[in-house]
Order: sequence, then structure tokens, then C-alpha cells
Amino acid sequence: MEKVVSLCKRRGFIFQSSEIYGGVNGCWDFGPLGVELKRNLKNDWWYVNVLQRDDMVGLDASIIMHPQVWVASGHVEQFHDMLVDCKSCKHRFRQDHLDGSRCPDCGGELTEPKAFNSMLRTRLGVSDDTATDTYLRPETCQSIFVDFKDIYATSRMKIPFGIAQIGKSFRNEVNPRNFIFRSREFEQMEIEFFCKEPEEAKWFEHWLECIWTWYTDVGLNPKKIRWFEHPKEALAHYSKRTTDLEYEFPFGWGELQGLANRGTFDLTQHAQHSGKDLSFFDPDSKERFVPSVIEPSAGVDRTCLAILCDAYEEDVIDEEPRVVMRFHPRIAPIKAGVFPLVKKDGLADIARDLERKLRRKFATFYDQGGAIGRRYRRMDEIGTPFCITVDYETKENSTVTIRERDTTKQERLPMDEVGAYLEKRCTSERN
Repeated sequence: MEKVVSLCKRRGFIFQSSEIYGGVNGCWDFGPLGVELKRNLKNDWWYVNVLQRDDMVGLDASIIMHPQVWVASGHVEQFHDMLVDCKSCKHRFRQDHLDGSRCPDCGGELTEPKAFNSMLRTRLGVSDDTATDTYLRPETCQSIFVDFKDIYATSRMKIPFGIAQIGKSFRNEVNPRNFIFRSREFEQMEIEFFCKEPEEAKWFEHWLECIWTWYTDVGLNPKKIRWFEHPKEALAHYSKRTTDLEYEFPFGWGELQGLANRGTFDLTQHAQHSGKDLSFFDPDSKERFVPSVIEPSAGVDRTCLAILCDAYEEDVIDEEPRVVMRFHPRIAPIKAGVFPLVKKDGLADIARDLERKLRRKFATFYDQGGAIGRRYRRMDEIGTPFCITVDYETKENSTVTIRERDTTKQERLPMDEVGAYLEKRCTSERN
């Protein structure tokens, strides 16, 4: 884990927020490579789960909502962590994160547990005396329920259908830890899939399969992911059934995505608290009912961390050790590096021109500094799947060499076929 964190800082994937002022615990900034990795993951998820389905539409809702939303959802009353303090070192812990009855840091005696609501408060208004207390949303799903009626009316969708959203959420975590795995500001990729109550089990199984397929398609090792079924006595207040997809991080198994059967809880609650009818009328069966909800909810930051951990590898090439990030080409931050063998004799001009043409469609990187082997190693370390080299033969027959990151094998290809080659390799298993 230390090697992954070090690489993320060294190569511009992830930095601590406000680091020059000492940093903010539990808040992170995605650097030039990290933001591309994160964007690629979100775009791929959206492409697979929204654009390629005829039973899904999207939403991008406000982070701040009416405070009564969180009363109706149960967050104000039930969104609590039980905290304990060490009487000796004064450190604070969530009770459910402790293995024993003593302080894990110094062995001291712990206080009795006390409830702590982990939503982040804010005030909305132009002056202190008229401002309204509300919260930064702790999850993205409630806006989908609140907007449900407007969405199905304007999009003319019929049950069963889903509403997808990617957006920021905020929780006042007591002990942010394990790099970006548990933080105070994070991003979710979430779907609320509305169906008839008798069809809950069928759609739950459908989404189990979809979730597993997407994670393996973007490159996660299937031997390092598993399902964890929540026991009934541990289910959240809204859930009939919850199953988590977990990944084996260097620090242990951790949740990447939850799949919950929320039943009719949310729409019923919001209908009662708002006084609005949130039922659905089926024009075919002439039936009116409150839909049940199956919820696939994934953490973007946690998925990025799993991808980073899974991709990291150390090997030896030509008797020289290297660090290589084996990202799937679909999500790699940079798809291709373009190099002239040397800077002179017009090779740099040809390479620059080729890189500019490829950049119209792919994320590329131009590098003419240092030995070609060193340039390959730099691309390997940031996970670039292909390196294209312009050499003296290029001037004779307009061909270039393409080197593959994982095998280090090279092949020669006409320059005008390079774009089609990258298109095929970087979208494989998608179509």
C-alpha cells in the first residue's frame, strides 16, 4: 500500500488536499493523471449502464437539498455512528471499528459509546439570523427519489426503469483512513432501479451479474473480488436485502459497491412527508402502485483505489527492474506515448505531427527526452498501454513501431493505421 501511495504522489495521480498548509485529513485532490483515470472510470460506467440501456436515464442533482429530505429519509434520526474516547490518550474511535474493549493506540480504558450524526451541516441564507440549517448530502440517491415523478413524466419511461447519477457526497467521518478508501468528501456512481414489488428478486439478480461483469471488464482480478451478504439483523433501516461487492486491498477486504433492495421505503417516506403522490400509474395495466427500488451504489474513489492497487506490479525486463501499472486500456489515463528515436533529422517533427493527430481522439503524451528505454519505463510506471516510436525507417516507408506495455513486444505499422489500432485496442470488450 505504501508503494501505491508513493507512486500516486510521485506521478501525479493523487495529492492530499491543501498540503502546503498541512493538509486536510480525509480530503484528497486528483492530479493530472488521477483525474483522467477517474474520468475514464465514470465515463465507462455511464456508457455501460446508461447509454447502452434503453431502460435507464440520467440525473445531475443539487448537492444541497431541502432539510426535510433528510428527515423523511431517516438520516436525521438514524444516521449515527457510535463513538468512544480513550480516557488516556484522548483518541476517538467508531465503536464498530474496534476489535476489543481497550484503546487500540495505547491500551487505555474507553468511555461509554455516544451517538454522533455524521452528516455535514451547512447554513443556507444571506444572513445568520435568517439562514436555514441544512446538510451537504451524505448520499446521492435521495435526489432521485425526490425527482422521481418529474423524471418519469418528462422522459415517458415505464416501469421497470432506472435513474442513474454520478456525484459528490459528504460524511463527517471520525477516522478517515486507508488513503482514499474512507474520506469525508467522495463521489458515487448510483442507480435507483424502479420495478414492481413481485419482481424485486429478479432484478436484484440481474444487477448482481451486471456489477460483477463491469468490474472485471475494467480490469479487476476476479480472484480479488467477492460478494458479502449482509445478515438480516445488520441491515439498514430501509433495506430488505443488501449485498456488497468487496475487493481485497493490501489492508484487507473492503466494500466497492453495495446492492440493496430498498423496497418501497423511500418513495413512501417522501410521499408522506411532502404530501405529494409519488405512485406510478401504468397506462397498459391501468394499475397504480408505489414502485420498489433496487439500488446499485458504487464508490468512485474506492474503485479508483482498487484499480490502482490491482494494476501495480514490479517485474524485470532485460535484467532491469521496472514498476508497471497494468491498467486496462479502456481506463488508462494516457492511451499512447509518442516518441522520436532522436530529436534530430526531422524525426521530432514527424512524431509531433503524429501525436497531434492522435490527440484529437485519444489522450496522448509526447516525450523526446532521454534514452528511448527510459521513456518506455516512464510510460510503464503511469500505465500507458502503448508507445509509438518514430525512427529512420519512418522517413523511408511511413511506418512506426508500436510497443505494448504488458508484453513489451513491438510491431511495425503504417502511420495512417495507428488511430484504428488504438481504437480497437482501447475499446476492446466494450462493443
